[in-house]
Amino acid sequence: MTSDTTLPAPSAHARRETHPAVSILVLLGSVLLATGIGVVGSFATVAHVDGWYADAEKAAWTPPDIVFGPVWTALYLMMAVAAWLVWRRRHETPVTSALVAYLVQLLLNAAWTPVFFALYPSWGVAALWAAFGIIVALIAAVIFTILRFWPIHRGAAILLMPYLAWIVFASSLNVTIAAYAS
Repeated sequence: MTSDTTLPAPSAHARRETHPAVSILVLLGSVLLATGIGVVGSFATVAHVDGWYADAEKAAWTPPDIVFGPVWTALYLMMAVAAWLVWRRRHETPVTSALVAYLVQLLLNAAWTPVFFALYPSWGVAALWAAFGIIVALIAAVIFTILRFWPIHRGAAILLMPYLAWIVFASSLNVTIAAYAS
């Protein structure tokens, strides 16, 4: 006697449960990676905020220096959670290209700070324009990341939108300082 109730073979991306401890470790790793980029960037910033940057002619809409730390901290945390949410969908849909896009934008983010703050004293205005080029590439990379995250996890894509808005704002600060210095 044969049975007609055999179960179909699971698909390649069938949902597999991840142990909660592993998920928490991945979340912590994601937070450490994103905030680590911020900490490394702060080393390049701190040495120059009271130096050339304090004396630079800035845009009228430049917020006080005290605003940047809390805003970036919140943005890095949201970025980390977004990447984690996408990672959690890896058994349902391919996520590798989305996470690679995330890492590329994170590397561009890491490159901007030392170019803008640390290279200006030696490179002069060329460093400010190079930093502007990096932030424009960063904007494109974040848009691409949002577009890659959207079909996987809309909440993750939405978590990157304040970051996109902030770097567009930061690019206006960057280009204004570069233009005044030119």
